[in-house]
Amino acid sequence: MPLEFEMFEERMRELLLPDSRLEQLATGATWSEGPVYLPDEDAVIWSDIPGNRLLRWSAREGLREFLKPAHFQNGHTLDLEGCILACSHGERAVLRLEKDGTWTTLISRYEGKRFNSPNDIVVKSDGTLWFTDPDYGLIQPEEGYGGEGEQAGCFVYRFDPTTNELNAVITDMRKPNGLAFSPGETLLYVSDTSASHDADGFHHVRVYDMIDGRRATNGKLFADISPGLPDGFRLDVHGYLFISSEDSVQIYTPEATCLGKLYVPEKVGNLTFGGPERNRLFITASSSLYAVTLNTTDK
Repeated sequence: MPLEFEMFEERMRELLLPDSRLEQLATGATWSEGPVYLPDEDAVIWSDIPGNRLLRWSAREGLREFLKPAHFQNGHTLDLEGCILACSHGERAVLRLEKDGTWTTLISRYEGKRFNSPNDIVVKSDGTLWFTDPDYGLIQPEEGYGGEGEQAGCFVYRFDPTTNELNAVITDMRKPNGLAFSPGETLLYVSDTSASHDADGFHHVRVYDMIDGRRATNGKLFADISPGLPDGFRLDVHGYLFISSEDSVQIYTPEATCLGKLYVPEKVGNLTFGGPERNRLFITASSSLYAVTLNTTDK
């Protein structure tokens, strides 16, 4: 289908190719989230959270069910060994898919208490895992098994799998959701989507300074995102943020200037870069997986 877009600055045009089109690759999900690109297979795996399953698409095989039940997995990424990491609402844990096909629980508790429902995850270049832990799996019956919250709040955590050190690195957000590092990892961006359930909640992205590669400090507002919520986002090689919203993928510069929007006919939940040249933006939106080839690449 033709790519519909809105341009606020000329720099937006530089991100598009003359033949950029929005492709609907697969459909049939209830609510699509948490895509991860598998370079060795040229495939995408993503979550159908209310369907309690993972879906897989590749150009060679098309769409198939990858895992069911998936215990309400949400966000995914790859670790430095190429293994899939998963945030599980149902198991209230961060998991890893081993090379032999088994799932291992990496971590499920902080200071002896269960997480709320880990939501999204990124891996820093030093191998540490950074993930958000809002309470959606506890308060939304279609996205988890319920239960009582045991943590004092909804935090962002840093986990070192080599030492098993776990720290709450951000504790000043209501419902931290998507997160991503800037190129060079000097900044950490985290979205707060507390407006999903609170009339006075937030629908914004915050940015934090990274100190010694271990601490996130000096948090401040980066951008309010509307319509909808900034569930997930990724950065390209320029440091531009590609942020999900209700009607589009919104593109922001590191200075918080919105360059424009890539419109999607369904509500956008999350996205990731992939493809052999890392210039394919895969978009999970409501029932479908979409893709658009851009004139930029993953950071």
